[in-house]
Amino acid sequence: MGWHGPSLRPACRVVQPAGRRPAALLPSRASIGRVMAMLRRDVLLAGAGVAAGLGLGREALAQKSAETLRIVMRDALPNIDPYYNNLRTGLVMAHQAWDTLVHRDPESFEIKPLLATAWRFPEPTVLELDIRQGVKFHDGSDLTAEDVVYTLNLVSSPESRVATPSNYAWIEKAEATGPFAVRVRLKRPTPAALEYLALVTPVYPKAYREKVGADGYVRAPVGAGPYRITKFEPGAAVEFERFDGYWQGSPKGRPAIRRLSVRFVPDATTELTELLSGRADWIWNMNPDQFEQVNRLPMVQAVRQESMRLGYMSIDAAGRSGADNPLTKLKVRQAIWHAVDRKAIAEKLVTGGSRVPVAPCYPSQFGCDAQAATTYDYDPARAKALLAEAGYPGGFETEVVSYVLPQWGSAVQNYLQAVGIKARLTQMQVAAAIQRNWQGNTPLFLGSWGSYSVNDVSAIMPVFFGGGNDDYVRDPEMQRLMLEGGSSMDPEARKHAYSAAIKRATEQAYWLPLHTYVTTYGFSRQLNFKPYADELPRFYLTNWK
Repeated sequence: MGWHGPSLRPACRVVQPAGRRPAALLPSRASIGRVMAMLRRDVLLAGAGVAAGLGLGREALAQKSAETLRIVMRDALPNIDPYYNNLRTGLVMAHQAWDTLVHRDPESFEIKPLLATAWRFPEPTVLELDIRQGVKFHDGSDLTAEDVVYTLNLVSSPESRVATPSNYAWIEKAEATGPFAVRVRLKRPTPAALEYLALVTPVYPKAYREKVGADGYVRAPVGAGPYRITKFEPGAAVEFERFDGYWQGSPKGRPAIRRLSVRFVPDATTELTELLSGRADWIWNMNPDQFEQVNRLPMVQAVRQESMRLGYMSIDAAGRSGADNPLTKLKVRQAIWHAVDRKAIAEKLVTGGSRVPVAPCYPSQFGCDAQAATTYDYDPARAKALLAEAGYPGGFETEVVSYVLPQWGSAVQNYLQAVGIKARLTQMQVAAAIQRNWQGNTPLFLGSWGSYSVNDVSAIMPVFFGGGNDDYVRDPEMQRLMLEGGSSMDPEARKHAYSAAIKRATEQAYWLPLHTYVTTYGFSRQLNFKPYADELPRFYLTNWK
């Protein structure tokens, strides 16, 4: 691969947590070669009219005629309720089955009407919304202002314990001012309010959810989106059917494909095998090494799209994992920033146009000021010198907890080891890794953050610097700047606060942005599917050729 740097082989054993499925390992070259050889043989046999092998074309044609799109994913959902999971998989499912108050155009990012036909800010902390009439929930009930008020008040309450409270912490109270009119009082001016209402605020049916309760709602969810959920098996599968009562004129449109069948598999090897064997029509997050090989096959194709997701390493500057943690020392953190060749990881491992973010945010997000960031070149010699200055001339031992692709974690681990930091790599499933991280038990943590596709710094920096579960900095000045940047309707005041925060975060080497994600999609050549930069597959816009 032309790798310039430490070996890609792990220096330490990868520890799997007891009682859980292995992490999502990528298929090896040998395994993918075997599958592709089988497929080539099957294509030849099918072309000769012989009924044998995997039957890729026949299975796909059968699903097309059955009006079913078969989707296979990793990161299985234990809870389908969009407010009670923070996985990208959950956000994708939510946008198929639920509608939000406003719609963000996937091409232009323009905010357009959806369940709200109009909105206005009569005061900086007051948002008024006119609710669309004639919208039906999947159970046949009418959507009114009461459903909107119920949803906003529930998810903004600390007692609700939603998965990502910061998405709704700006809401003080919602009230109905008419059957189809809502007033939302904000705790502070929130310039990104409409982005949050578009991306992460689906509307609950009040009467139904109160009737069945939170547990009953997970078992049989009801929304108002273009698809309705007909079956949910936690961690295993979700079945959707087109909602024929979906309101006319929606910018989402009426789905062309009648049914979606989503299955969750434990690893990327299984996922890719399902696609190549014709048992799935769509997958994503493929191994980028297989991009060209897949595109040489006649029945499937692969496409790539950079997303707003960042790969990162959280560094325990606050000492949450131990008060005497070497990571609490500035020079140690600076050594880590110099030790990791992020450019090589982006270009040689992630590939497809991946970039190294200078600041702790995605470049297009409002407030992401790269000019304010302190930069760190890949410089192992400087890293060793900084460790010696910090009192660790021989390095030290620590742990990296990760749910990202194992070879990415191994690369980071080996870069650290090359300068003397002996980091044990613990690979975990996503949910288990996040849970452990929230408990304060991860000295170094490799993860990814997609900002819920919100194109504003307030969707990423407060998560890691605002005092919540993911904050391993716990810096009062950073928290103050997060509040300041998120509490003004003045764009210049917001930029000033976020620039100051970026300057401080990078000077202190708090949180290491590693690379942007490039999502690799694999799908049937019979499928018209378009990826978008916000990393939200829109199956309601997909159709069969």
